[in-house]
Amino acid sequence: MSSDEKSPSESIRQSADAQDARAVRAFDIRTIVGVLLGIYGVVIFIMGLTASDADLEMDAGFNLNLWTGVALIVVSAGFLIWVRLRPLVVPRPGADADEAHLE
Repeated sequence: MSSDEKSPSESIRQSADAQDARAVRAFDIRTIVGVLLGIYGVVIFIMGLTASDADLEMDAGFNLNLWTGVALIVVSAGFLIWVRLRPLVVPRPGADADEAHLE
C-alpha cells in the first residue's frame, strides 16, 4: 500500500473522529447560546419592524425592539464566529492531555 492510500480501518477512524467533532460543536454551549440569541434577535427585530406608532410613543420615539434585535443578532454572530475560530478539541483515548489540546 502506498503512503497516499489509507487502510479501511484508518478511514473509518477518521470518519468517526469527524462525526465526534461535529457532535461536540453541535452541543458546545457557545453554539446553543448563539443560536438562541439569534432566534430571539430575529423575532424582536421583526417586532421592531412592525411596531405601531403607539409602541414607538411608549419608547419616546426610539424603536427599542428594532435596536435590541440588531444587538442580539450581532452578539449571536459573535458567539457563532467564536465557535468557528476556537473549536473544542476532543481528546483521543490514550492521548496525552497536553498533546490533545495542541491539535
